[in-house]
Amino acid sequence: MGFVVVLIGFLISLIISAIIIYAVTALFGEAEGGGTAVAAALVGAIIYGLAYFFLGNGLWAAVLGGIGWVIALASLYDIGWLKAAVIALIIWLIATVVSWFLPVFLPLA
Repeated sequence: MGFVVVLIGFLISLIISAIIIYAVTALFGEAEGGGTAVAAALVGAIIYGLAYFFLGNGLWAAVLGGIGWVIALASLYDIGWLKAAVIALIIWLIATVVSWFLPVFLPLA
């Protein structure tokens, strides 16, 4: 039962992240489709997962994971690193706000 709950939580998080990524990149004029947004969300989860696995919870893992994700966004969307960093910051801010409210609406535990 625990694995199923974690899997459902991961899939919900992936979908919500992809929607946020798609919306923000569309605001910046990027024409890639939803598949690229899902790929960006999945790559971001992998990058952050690896950073936290090897560096533990903390500032270094967050910073290096963030840099890795900016590089991945720049590559996936074929944009410069500065534009990717601005997009990543806006995505992070929106995702933070969404995470404040989402557990209220979708309790999994």
